Amino acid sequence: MSNKLYLGLWRAMIPVPGMVWKDQIGKAARDTTQKLGFMGEEHHRVRDFVVCEIPRVGKPLSPALIAQELDLRLDQVLEILVGLERNMRFLYRGDGENVTWAYPVTVDRTPHRVTFSTGEQTYAA
Repeated sequence: MSNKLYLGLWRAMIPVPGMVWKDQIGKAARDTTQKLGFMGEEHHRVRDFVVCEIPRVGKPLSPALIAQELDLRLDQVLEILVGLERNMRFLYRGDGENVTWAYPVTVDRTPHRVTFSTGEQTYAA
């Protein structure tokens, strides 16, 4: 995971210089810490994995796949998915089981299409 910020402009993703956005992180951190207090290390791992994998595989991700790839127990992943869905709407499971949407990407067809520098394409949430 890199520490880069990109701005989506039409069909392009433009890198934003760190000096422009990094000082804003500290200001927002105080508010965010309270909102994200429920998230442990595994929550972040699951969310980061899903955000990276949706563009790569282009289809909904099952809890079993997430558990296998992250070497976590299935019941643990299910509990994490419920928490991420309930607390901040970081992700959505369209069929109630498989992750179809993890901000900012989705496998659902939207008017917003993005192409990453790696060539991966997906819809934006």
